[in-house]
Formats: sequence, C-alpha cells, structure tokens
Amino acid sequence: MMRAGAIWIAFAGVALAQTAPNQIRRLVEPSLQSPDVVASELRRYILKQAPQLFVPASAAEWTKEAARLRRHLLDNVVFNGWPREWVDAPLRVEDLGLIPSGAGYRTRKLRYEIVPGMWTSAILYEPENAVKAPGILNVNGHVGPSGKAIEYKQKRCIQQAKLGIYSLSLEWFAFGDMAHVENAHWYGAHLDLAGANGVGLFYLAMRKGLDYLDSHPKVDRKRLGVTGLSGGGWQTIVLSALDERVAVSVPVAGYSALTSRIERPEDTGDIEQNPTDFLLGQDYTHLTAMRAPRPTLLIYNAEDDCCFRAPLVKPYIFDAVRPFFRLYGVESAIAWHENADPGDHNYQLDNRVQSYRFFAKHFGMPDVAGESQLGADVKTVEDLRVPLPKDNLTILGVARKLSARPRSTATLAETVRYREAELAHAWVIAGTKSKGFESQSLRFEFRDGLSAAGVLFRALSAPESALATIVLNDAGKKSSYAEVSERVNRGERVLALDLLFTGDGAPAKPGPSAYTQMLATTGRRPLGMEAAHLIAIAKWLGGKRRVRVETTGMRSQVTALVAAALDAGGMGELVARNGIGSLTSLLESPVEYQAAPGLFCFGLLRDYDLDRLRGMAATASRP
Repeated sequence: MMRAGAIWIAFAGVALAQTAPNQIRRLVEPSLQSPDVVASELRRYILKQAPQLFVPASAAEWTKEAARLRRHLLDNVVFNGWPREWVDAPLRVEDLGLIPSGAGYRTRKLRYEIVPGMWTSAILYEPENAVKAPGILNVNGHVGPSGKAIEYKQKRCIQQAKLGIYSLSLEWFAFGDMAHVENAHWYGAHLDLAGANGVGLFYLAMRKGLDYLDSHPKVDRKRLGVTGLSGGGWQTIVLSALDERVAVSVPVAGYSALTSRIERPEDTGDIEQNPTDFLLGQDYTHLTAMRAPRPTLLIYNAEDDCCFRAPLVKPYIFDAVRPFFRLYGVESAIAWHENADPGDHNYQLDNRVQSYRFFAKHFGMPDVAGESQLGADVKTVEDLRVPLPKDNLTILGVARKLSARPRSTATLAETVRYREAELAHAWVIAGTKSKGFESQSLRFEFRDGLSAAGVLFRALSAPESALATIVLNDAGKKSSYAEVSERVNRGERVLALDLLFTGDGAPAKPGPSAYTQMLATTGRRPLGMEAAHLIAIAKWLGGKRRVRVETTGMRSQVTALVAAALDAGGMGELVARNGIGSLTSLLESPVEYQAAPGLFCFGLLRDYDLDRLRGMAATASRP
C-alpha cells in the first residue's frame, strides 16, 4: 500500500460481510437511465457549442475574417504542439523513376518525407509534351488495402493526365504502401495525448503533396486543384480552405457541418475529421465559405450508404455558403452536384466526369465530354507499389517520439478545460430498506444538461453523517457490488456511481467515442467534464467531510486522480484497482482510442502524467 499525504493509492481486500455482495448486486445491476436519454442530452449539449455562420456585410470584410481564421486554425489548432522545424522543413522528395504507361501520359513513382523519419508514397501522372500545365492533387479516402491503386482513382488520375494536367496521387495513412497497424487513424489520439494535435500530421502529409506540384517546373502554380472521395473529400476541403494556393476544389462526399453530425452521430467520421478544437469558433461551413471566391464544386451522393447523404448535408454546406460567393459577384463559382447513378458512396463515372468538366472550365481548358476507355490502363497494387524505409515511423511511432518533450506551462485546469459543474438535482428513483441496510437509486442532473446515475447504500446502524465512499468501475456500477458490500459492512455510506460515458452514463450507438470526438473538436475535454461531475457529486455526498474514492480500471482511476488534484480538499483516500502506473502505457502497450476515449486528453501525458497527478492530489487533500 502506497501513501502520499492523505491520499492512498492501494489494492484493497474484501472484508467479511454482513451484507453479501449478491444482495448489493441485484440493486446495482438495473439501469437507471436509457442510453438514448444520455445520447439526447449529449446532442443537446453539443448543439449549443455549434459555431454559427453569419454572412458579413461585404467581400472585404469576409476576406479579412477568412484570413484570420486561416491563421488561427493553422497556428493554434492544426500545428498546435508540433515542432516548428518540422512544420517549416523544406520538401524532401525522391524520384524513383518512370514505369510503363499507356498512350498520352507517363507514370512516375515518388516518395517524400512527412516529418523526420516518416516517409510516404505518391504516383505522378504526367501529360506528354505539356508545358506549364495545371496540377491536381488527388487524395485518398478510406479505400482499403489497395490504397492509391484503387481502380476509380487510377482512372481519374490517368484521365486528368490525358487532358493535359499533372495529376499527383497520394497514399494515405493505413492504406496501400502505408498499411501498418500503427498507422490506424485512431492513433491520432495518441498524438493528442503527447501534446501535438493529431490533425497536424494529416495536414503535413497532404500539404507536402501540394508543395511538390507547386514547385514542379512544368506545373502552372496559378492553376492548382485538389479532389478526393470520403476521407479524401475531407482532406480536400481542409487543404483547400487553409491553403490559398488551391485555385479549384472538388471535395466528394467527405464532410458535413457539426449540426449534421449531431443530427446523425453515425456521420461523425474518424478522429482526424474531428480534430481537437477544430470546431471551436468555426465549423466546416466556415471552411467552405473560406473558399470564396475560388471555384468549388461539392459532389455528394443521393443514397450514400456510408455517410453525408446529399439532401441531408446540402442546407448547411452549400445553401448557407452561396451568399459568401455572391458577395464577390461569383455565385456560380460554387456548384453542387448530387449523384444518383449509382448514388452510393462513390467517385464513379458520373462524378468523375463532373469533376473533369469543372476543372477544365476553371483552368481555362476545352470542355470535357466524357472519360476515355481506361480499363486496360489500370495497374495492379504491385505495379504501383513504392518501397518505403524499413524503419519508417508510424503515427504511433511519431507520438512516442514526441511524448518525451518538456512540459508546457499549462495548468491542469487549462489542460482538461475544467469548468465547475453545479448539481441541479439528485432525483430519487427508487429505494429499499431491509436486511440491515437501505439503498437509494439516484439520477444526478447537472445545470449543464448532462447527468450521472448511481445507487447510495447505508447500513441502518450507520449514522447519516458516516464516512462516504464513491465507487467507480470502468465496467459500470453493475460490476462494483463486491467493493460496495465491503464498505457498507465497515459502517460507511457508499455510492456506486456511473459518470458520463460509463455504465448508465454511456450513450446509445454509435457510442462514447463519437461523442467524445465531437466534444473535443468543440473545445471541451471529456476527462475534465467527468472530473467536474465527480467533484460536484462528492461535495453533495460528503458535505464538509472528505470523500473516499475507490476505482477499478484505468479510466476511473485517471478521472478520480484529476478530480482529486483539482479539488482543494474534497477528496480523501483514493484506492485504485486494475489501473495503470503511467499514461505512457497508452502508447507503449497501445490502448485503442475507442477503449478509453476520455483519457486521450490533449497534452495530458506531456504535462500531467500520473505521478504528478498523485502528488497534486496528495497536496490538495492535506488539512
């Protein structure tokens, strides 16, 4: 047993009981609130954070505001925590030569460095005999193991080259040449934990591709475009909004406004599509408006079977944005195409032809009637494979590399974005009194519109003022019956509690990770919210006395430590079971984001590993 001041971090045994665990079990197992209710509360809470888009009085006013947003997003969000020498590093690219190609174009293999020690691959499709031709960056979506070799992307790039355009096809993390378990996009959360915004790595990967086209001697840098499907559509709007070199942009089925995601949480997407703080003060509607007056075609699918169905997202990202282009007198520069054939999640022939025609129009090229017969030109994955270094860093590897940096000057309250929570009411849902103890089933409602649930126990022989213990378990209160029984038999009042995202506090599908992403992208920190709720309930339960807290599992452990470190004297003894010794274990024996989304709080490992939290908690608990 280890003691630090009045804080104990210990492994506790089970005492002989007057109440048997099974007696407690039948009272903690029933659910006290529906997952749908929790989801509804979260959606209402997040909706209040959704940034609003207002049309300015003039084009000059919006030009100034768009420039401010670009600077803010790049400096304070995208590259937050990234070494400046990495961000500003010159382009390093290696040309591996030509490979056999079809008529009218050439195909070249490239690889380039994203950050020191991490390389990725690309294929350049070159038009024959072109001088100062346009260039299009073609980015991947979630295309599976074939990566950049996916058939519809090859056809698009070949056709662009045949039209006289330099077409650069990038590989993407986790696919094709970058297929590695540690390149799964969820490891972007591990970058956050280490104090570098995960979206920064994704941005550098695509920006380096644009840098290559911009520096190519035969590419007209005034005629640069970007396009991609799904995750590639997300990359397209982000790069096109934040980098003014992109003259023409065609995102395909890749993003929606935050309000759309709240309405349909299944559209939340991957973690890079919901970067920490990215939608704090601005939304994807703003990014779309930042394209004005540069030509932009939004392509969405009428019956999309993945996400971002056309008629459901159009009001927010097209209808609301047209007035911004009107300010510049170029309302026709923003266009909408709703694909009905095949209408699913695709960048097939109809969508490709729409993109060719839009690029040709705004690059000052002849109109395009259709697409050539390209089936014979499509190559295999092996044909297009680009070798990368054997010791090539992964997303997780970069996170590990960055995790050893010095602490920042942020306070714990700043790191977890702590805001004091006020308990509005503790609803008594049910109660029992028999066999020597009593129970109350409670639903805790907070002023912020969120809630928690728990069951409070007391031996009938114990006074109302008896020492109080809160029991937290990563598996929910239903799994805490043994610990509750032991503390009741010691004469204590015991609250088996489910905080937000745990047990009765877990929202309905798509589950906690979707909502923690949306909270983090709007500037909240789920860990700080849970700690605030725990502090409020501890004050309600303990009155002027300190409250013991027992936890099982790493999520509950860290929440309790953060709460104890933040709360000046409200917590007493802390007992942790099945916890972790350091947040570094989330990187070294990697824990998936979905298993503990709240723990991946931006900068927490860099600034407040568990040893520091224990020390702060011990200091806070001293009389």
